[in-house]
Amino acid sequence: MRTCRLGKSPTRSSRGCSRSRPSGIESRSGIRSRFWGEPSQATSDLGLAAAQQALDDAGVSPDALDLIIFATLSPDHEFPGSGFFLQKKLKTRDIPVFELRAQCSGFLYGLSIADKFIASGEYKTVLLVGAEMHSKGLALTPEHKDVSMLFGDGAGAFVLCGVQAEASRRRSVQAMELHAEGKFAQALWMPGPGTGLGQAAWLDASMLDQGLHYTQMDGPTVFLSAVVRMTEVIVSVLRREGLSAADVDLFVLHQANLRIVERVAQKLGVPMERFHNTIETTGNTTAASIPIGLRSARDAGRLAPGTRVVSATFGAGFTWAGAILNF
Repeated sequence: MRTCRLGKSPTRSSRGCSRSRPSGIESRSGIRSRFWGEPSQATSDLGLAAAQQALDDAGVSPDALDLIIFATLSPDHEFPGSGFFLQKKLKTRDIPVFELRAQCSGFLYGLSIADKFIASGEYKTVLLVGAEMHSKGLALTPEHKDVSMLFGDGAGAFVLCGVQAEASRRRSVQAMELHAEGKFAQALWMPGPGTGLGQAAWLDASMLDQGLHYTQMDGPTVFLSAVVRMTEVIVSVLRREGLSAADVDLFVLHQANLRIVERVAQKLGVPMERFHNTIETTGNTTAASIPIGLRSARDAGRLAPGTRVVSATFGAGFTWAGAILNF
């Protein structure tokens, strides 16, 4: 991996991006640097590194896995999904694999699915991976800098295991809410290649000429919607459990923009000291954002046994989700 430090315009080099002084992007988003994978790496390679760490931490062999869920919007190939390439690299037995396309909310969507599979008794051990390799799909030109400078590469993973919990022990996934509002699908999207452009070909030269293969974003709409929806889902998921923000030890939100997190904290009446943020050094890693944040919080000593964490996400679709997690 290469560290990419932000300057006034993104310029690729063998060492990433140089940074001479604070930029407008830094003041508006809180991002100072992010990581880029090597050209030889694919999204599944980043997922593999995260998966191996998670399996080692859990003391679980790849052969013990019953299911792999892979959340990403930057796959190795159009098909099959990156999870299948991850399965090959892990050398697991014949187990089901599927990929989630819920963008920045992908990891919490995946966590909800994994939790329900385990609760039903169908599977006992699930590997959940969120991984992104945005660097290969960024438009590194001045006119695209407001979007391209936000995104970084990275991966995170959970191993979820069904256990016979004591009656007094809180469930690890205490509560979860998932939402989507497709009428805003074109506020943050990549139009092409695809079948929805009214053209005969899935990909042609005109799409490339128009830059339809780069991310397009209505920044103000995304920003305001993220603040509103993440605040709403946090309040809702806590209310369902008879809790308030005061009952939460730590907040780990999707890392898209530090100013969004600050607005959510203000609306909740919670000091920023109770939020764990990684965006300054990672940028927006979409589906990898939440697991990277939780791993960072653990490494910082902020996830002691008994810690109650609230996570919330917002992303393209629009999708958003909230979860109460107990460690």
